[in-house]
Amino acid sequence: MAVTLVNPAGLPDAGVYRHVSVATGSRFVHVAGQVSWTADGSLVGADDLAAQVEQCYVNVHTALAAVGATFDDVVKLVVHVVDWRPEKMPQLVDGMQRAAARLGITATPPASLFGIVALDVPEHLVEIEATAVLD
Repeated sequence: MAVTLVNPAGLPDAGVYRHVSVATGSRFVHVAGQVSWTADGSLVGADDLAAQVEQCYVNVHTALAAVGATFDDVVKLVVHVVDWRPEKMPQLVDGMQRAAARLGITATPPASLFGIVALDVPEHLVEIEATAVLD
């Protein structure tokens, strides 16, 4: 495997991700920010952050699989949430857990979370992008 995830001593346990990833592969995969659209462009989870997070993970999974990668190859996730407030964390985590159960994954690479004003259309509440490394 090209990626090792680490939680160094001296840093707090983040729970839903690891603080560090070490990649030893040679092929980089950059997945554009994925929103909660299905393949036919239908919106999943109108006004439901957890449902949209789950669909974003499904879309990232689909994009990775198209190039022979999995979540095990992901070295970094970037999450953009519209109108972020800490009170939204349980919904975000719920969506991540639902996606993990649905896809049979443990997606805990380093991640950054950004609160933003808006995405491409008003119905989108979250967008997730990924970077992976393959051998």
